Parts: sequence; C-alpha cells; structure tokens
Amino acid sequence: MDYGMIGKIEKAKRYAEQRDRFRIESLTVTFDGDNNPHTIALSDGVWKCDCDFFQSRGRCSHTMALEKILEGIQGFPEAVG
Repeated sequence: MDYGMIGKIEKAKRYAEQRDRFRIESLTVTFDGDNNPHTIALSDGVWKCDCDFFQSRGRCSHTMALEKILEGIQGFPEAVG
C-alpha cells in the first residue's frame, strides 16, 4: 500500500469519529428482516418503511435500528428510546 493511501485511511478514520461533519439529505436502505427484506427511506427528515407495522404506527424496528446506527449525524432525526 502506498503512503498516499495510508494517509487517506487515517483521514477517513478521523472523519468517521466526527459525525457532526456529515449531513444526510436522503437515504434508502434495504434491510434483510427476519421474514422479508424491507426498504427504508429517509427524505427531508421523514422516515418511511414498507413493513406493515410502520404503515399503522409510523415507526418500526427497522427505522429505529437505523436511527441508532446513524445517531449524531446532521440532518438525521434523533433516536427515540
């Protein structure tokens, strides 16, 4: 590995620790659920999931898991619970 790449890897590690430098504007994720895959989307700070639970409640385990994973990133709704 060349020195230029080593420097970029170290810089990436520093950036990853500084979550406030990132801002999510939109995001689409496929989640491999226990029963079926689900599509989760975040757009303009609003979550959507194609699972039945989300359709009736507006929240689900899939969106809450992503909230926890992405906690601390700008433009991302804060996790509840």
